[in-house]
Amino acid sequence: MVNLKVLFAEFVYLLLFFSLPLFLAAGTLAWPAGWTFLILFFGFTFAITYWLFKHNPALLTERMAISKSDQKVWDKIGMAVTYVVFLAWLVLMPLDAVRFRWSQVPTWLQIVGAVVLIGSFWLFYATFRENSFLSPMVRIQEERGQTVVSTGPYHYVRHPMYAAALLYMLSTALLLGSLFGLLGGLLLIIMIAIRAVLEERTLQQELQGYSAYKTQVKYRLIPYVW
Repeated sequence: MVNLKVLFAEFVYLLLFFSLPLFLAAGTLAWPAGWTFLILFFGFTFAITYWLFKHNPALLTERMAISKSDQKVWDKIGMAVTYVVFLAWLVLMPLDAVRFRWSQVPTWLQIVGAVVLIGSFWLFYATFRENSFLSPMVRIQEERGQTVVSTGPYHYVRHPMYAAALLYMLSTALLLGSLFGLLGGLLLIIMIAIRAVLEERTLQQELQGYSAYKTQVKYRLIPYVW
């Protein structure tokens, strides 16, 4: 059963977490790219939350959890560090693109960023649709009977959620018009890649069938690359 009060509180927190750093660092509300990003991002967030509520409430409940006792310690530390770096990234982009105007990104490239961002949302959705065990924490969900998923995007890469995050980081920086944001996005991508490697060690050791899956799907994030 989904706790609607907690869900609403988390949605409000997410709205503040994104909007305040962006517009406070920009120093103005007159930032079309910033509003475009928020509309696209929260439009998707609301849509995927509603879809999960209707079709997979157990997964929605799992993703609403902040932490659980069987989450790996290294993952708790990694998530805390990623949280700080991500917040710094959100502050850096408006400082770069709006307040100090260090970067001059052409409008057409910002439009490309918006299109790729929407593409990342589709990949996020496809991943949610296929994997009912898509926890934000690295842990084996024995209580939910976790099994290996190899359909949909998992047929092409072992971590499509992280692949979508890669597209999300790069496209967000382009949409917001920040070249420094691209560099910050690359740092976050490196952190995601490290987590993918560590997560796979856990899955291979503790999830039955994952070793065989690795031999079938050879790439982690990017087909034919890595």
